[in-house]
Amino acid sequence: MSAVTSTRRTLVTPGARSNPGVPRRPDRQNARVTETRTAPDGRARVERAALDLFRTRGFENVTSDEVADSAGISRRTFFRYFATKADAVWGDFAGHVRRLEQLLDATDPAAPVLGSVCAAYVEVNDYPDEELPLLRERMRLILTEPALLAHSQLRFAEIDRVVAGHVAARRGGSPTALLPRLVAAGTRAAATTAFETWIGEDGAPLTQHLHLAFAELAGGFPSLRR
Repeated sequence: MSAVTSTRRTLVTPGARSNPGVPRRPDRQNARVTETRTAPDGRARVERAALDLFRTRGFENVTSDEVADSAGISRRTFFRYFATKADAVWGDFAGHVRRLEQLLDATDPAAPVLGSVCAAYVEVNDYPDEELPLLRERMRLILTEPALLAHSQLRFAEIDRVVAGHVAARRGGSPTALLPRLVAAGTRAAATTAFETWIGEDGAPLTQHLHLAFAELAGGFPSLRR
């Protein structure tokens, strides 16, 4: 869930060697590309190129090299930004998790625990209008692409860890106890359902779907008692 700052890891392409006595052959791809490691919009441009290709051709039918070509960068630069092509779909998910954790840490201790978690979820997923089309495409891939669905469980476990830790810190006890884990799993399921509903229609805004999902969860599904 979506989409902010990241730690980049440089991967050396196979066959690269350091030998001061032998002139290094120019990198064929780097010779035609002027992309630099510090290009401020480089990562976002690669994400857009990847999502466009995955949407039109399917995730499994696109290689990392093809994403790099589409973004106008070298293969080596692609792997400076992302370890795998799946990471290009997830974007800066680690930054998203950190932001959620910061919001929970800043919660008013007197506020209800479940309400605080739901409010933090809504705030961390409140994106500017201009970012919503890319977010919609990103989440559509994450929630429907079989190759990414299995991978998503590992990613979402990080969110569960943060939420369960917050609940345990507020209420006492272990993050692995039933209540913290139940709150983590329940709120994530509500958020995921809100995203699934949002990407399936062009009507209500994402935040409205999130508010509705969390209101039903927090109220014990009041709509079913009418």
